[in-house]
Amino acid sequence: MKVSVYDELCGNAEFTVDELKALAPLHLSLEDRVQGIAGRAFDLPTWYGAWQRQQGADSDRTPTHMEVEAVDEFQAKIPWEQLSQAAFLYEQNGEPLKKGFPIRLYVPDGSSECLNVKSVVKIRFTYQVSSAEATYGFKNQVSIEELKFKK
Repeated sequence: MKVSVYDELCGNAEFTVDELKALAPLHLSLEDRVQGIAGRAFDLPTWYGAWQRQQGADSDRTPTHMEVEAVDEFQAKIPWEQLSQAAFLYEQNGEPLKKGFPIRLYVPDGSSECLNVKSVVKIRFTYQVSSAEATYGFKNQVSIEELKFKK
């Protein structure tokens, strides 16, 4: 399974977990940042900087927010200031994740535990000034058929 990444400066990309890991300059034991959670993770801010450099983007600009979406359509929009210690868990007990596959986001400095999103498949970096608060919840997608009035 691939993880889709979009950035207004770097464009679109898709990565396997192995490709995400290979690009990351800083790997760590997640328990160093999140008490009671064992496993290998990569640091989000340094991963983002490495991806920017690889794409030749302006590394002086930092996003205002990161948005993630999970397989089950749970979404979180997180201000960049809350992501300084954020990491993506990719392995537990030497194995790919069983719960939270393909990667799971942990935000130790986040304003809510709901920002620890499992099964992340989409990541988006944005630069628009907007609310400094994090938001999260499930997508509210309704099909055309569900919108039709039924008698």
